[in-house]
Amino acid sequence: MTKALRADLEGHIDLAYRSRIRDHFNMDVSTFLGVRIPVVRKIAAAHFYDVRDRSIEDILDLCEDLLTAGTYEYKVIAFDWSYRCRRSLAPEHFGVLHRWLAHYVNDWTDCDDFCTHTLGAFLVDHPSFLEKVKPWTASPNRWMRRASAVCLIYGLRRGKHLEPAFEVARALFQDEDDLVHKGCGWMLKDASKRYPDEVFDFVMAWRTSMPRTTLRTAVKLLDEDRKRTALSMPA
Repeated sequence: MTKALRADLEGHIDLAYRSRIRDHFNMDVSTFLGVRIPVVRKIAAAHFYDVRDRSIEDILDLCEDLLTAGTYEYKVIAFDWSYRCRRSLAPEHFGVLHRWLAHYVNDWTDCDDFCTHTLGAFLVDHPSFLEKVKPWTASPNRWMRRASAVCLIYGLRRGKHLEPAFEVARALFQDEDDLVHKGCGWMLKDASKRYPDEVFDFVMAWRTSMPRTTLRTAVKLLDEDRKRTALSMPA
């Protein structure tokens, strides 16, 4: 991490914004500097210009240095830079992405940012690794379990991963974590944009097994008749 990058971030700290994040989301903000996310992304873009010609290995190493710092805004920049390099990610980089998820993701904001961008793009380009994602549904790490669903959203928005999404959803129905339930529901909701018939049929087949949070989220974008039918108590 360069001194210029650190100084740029520190020059945009907004402590009132940091307090609002804490109060609105009931979050621990001890690792937050308090820089607004649009500003962080502008800083990330500006400083990426200085490193963009380096090898993918060098850039991933820089990202890891940022992640190791443990500061939220540095994580945003690391995930931003890795996504900008997504076309250079090769199968041998899956281990790096897996390590980042397992060791540096410790909040739903981290999880969703990383999974719906870098990790999701990797899985679209290298779909054979979906088989390595499915076991995450049984991980003791709640963010790995949420990631097993959320990382499929990138592909679902592009017409891919429907069957893996259903497989992951079924595996998560017995999960006891509400944030995992919400992530699973979000995945199904996004799938319904392209596949409303298939998602409705899936929900109807499994609605007595899926957590209510997952069910309510999954059907949000369906038409009112289907939504009403899905949410009604089975006879």
